[in-house]
Amino acid sequence: MSQLQDIGGIRIIFETNDNISGFMELIESKLVKSRYFTIEKITDYRELGRDDSGYRAVHFIIKRNEIKMELQLRSRIQHYWAESIERTSVIYGYNLKNLEGNQTVINYFKQLSNIFHEIECKRKPSNEIIDKLETLRETSEQIIIKSDKRNVFDSFVNESFIKAMISREAGLRSQFHNWMIAFNWNTGAFSRWGVIDGNSEQTIKNYVEWEKNWPANEGYEVVLIGSSDVSTIRQTHSHYFGIKSYDGILEDIDSSRITFSKRKELDTDSRIILQTLHRRGNWGEKKVSLERLKNNFCHEVMSFDNALENLEHMGLVLSSAKGTVYCLNIKKKKDIEKYI
Repeated sequence: MSQLQDIGGIRIIFETNDNISGFMELIESKLVKSRYFTIEKITDYRELGRDDSGYRAVHFIIKRNEIKMELQLRSRIQHYWAESIERTSVIYGYNLKNLEGNQTVINYFKQLSNIFHEIECKRKPSNEIIDKLETLRETSEQIIIKSDKRNVFDSFVNESFIKAMISREAGLRSQFHNWMIAFNWNTGAFSRWGVIDGNSEQTIKNYVEWEKNWPANEGYEVVLIGSSDVSTIRQTHSHYFGIKSYDGILEDIDSSRITFSKRKELDTDSRIILQTLHRRGNWGEKKVSLERLKNNFCHEVMSFDNALENLEHMGLVLSSAKGTVYCLNIKKKKDIEKYI
């Protein structure tokens, strides 16, 4: 606690780096005149990056009534980089932003950040620099694959879970909600989620209870996210869902040379169902009932119905007896095994 710089934080993601500069002038002028807030510290990491890791953003430490808060400003491309290194750190098992892990992997993200910065400054990176980044990416990917302790599914977006959250939000009356999520890093899946609306004391009580049920030392993470639109959560917390590139921000560089893995078609929940059927050998005549699959073998899959529907739509899973029993499609065996 003695190292804690702030008790809470706010992040604002801007379209461009130039937008950040304009906002900094505005916020400084407003807070200087404020009777309630004081600026304790401003740290601008945009030009050089931080700690040799390549992290870029602007941090304001703001104080009110002796309580400090952090205001964090990022451009969309800086946020994409930060979410990518967060997701990779979880898969790799080392905190890359804190310079843990193999130096080659750290250098990859540092060079990636430098290239992003060049793009934001409207300077196009040379082909030689891009080729060096590609070599670093390939080497880093092999290092991470060999060190993958948790087998987290890192390369797809959890679409079925997002659809379930949007459906839940549609049935709510208020405009702002607190979403509680318990995420299992061992499987890359959500163990539980829900809307926790109510007074602050009850919300804190629920949060503490969730942390007891899903402890961090067993590979879980409980997070509370306040949002007026659930669709924004996939951008602000994309390392839980699988990184999805933002439209337009990578147009000056081949995105296949940036991300560690090509995007796959399956989300987490669909993949878990597919793996379960594959592990149990449910091919052809060896079918499993919908009830057993859903309630016994895949009971932790939060968006089961959407995920199963996705697998059927792709032709990877077949149903019979009016949708009461399921099996893997033997004709799609090669396609199925590439996802396992």
